[in-house]
Amino acid sequence: MARIFDNIDQDLLTALRDTLVVSKRSDFCVGYLNLRGWQAIDDLIQPWDATAGQVCRVLVGMQRPPHEEIRELYRQAEEPGLIDNATATRLKAQFAAHLREQITLGIPTGHDEAGLRRLARQLRAGQVVVKLFLPYPLHAKLYLLFRDDANNPITGFVGSSNLTVAGLSRHGELNVDVLDHLGTKKLSQWFDARWGERWALDVSADL
Repeated sequence: MARIFDNIDQDLLTALRDTLVVSKRSDFCVGYLNLRGWQAIDDLIQPWDATAGQVCRVLVGMQRPPHEEIRELYRQAEEPGLIDNATATRLKAQFAAHLREQITLGIPTGHDEAGLRRLARQLRAGQVVVKLFLPYPLHAKLYLLFRDDANNPITGFVGSSNLTVAGLSRHGELNVDVLDHLGTKKLSQWFDARWGERWALDVSADL
């Protein structure tokens, strides 16, 4: 029977951390990402070896710059040939700047600055890869964690929690774990399809 995480009787953060301890890579699809949410788990990503494929892929679906840029992007996506490398580079930089602003919003302490520097190091090392999903608003919240275990190679968490401290441990959320092989395989395929979309833009270097 699936466990239920509502941040009242059981919080998602504890289960996520416990699973990350025994995992070697992960895929997260979230609407929003902020620094304090990342700080809640970044120590467990830090030992991973990106050259061995130990990477956390983060797909962000809802953090968007002004509507004018969205309309321009959609117009170019719908009319083949309009996009060029210069336009793509400019749009990616603008979207990355918007996400960067959200990540750093309200950072007042040395602890937060240290967390920001850790995230920067992880991005540079390839331990963390961040993409912005732009084809349409993506509300899904999915956490997939992979390990070398014949009986439980993938653990999934699906529900309403964003990668924020409030979403993982405070807000009234509703999440369940998914452990069966068929279910986790389908969730992984769903994530890979979104990750591979043309307009899922890798902003790791820009961040």
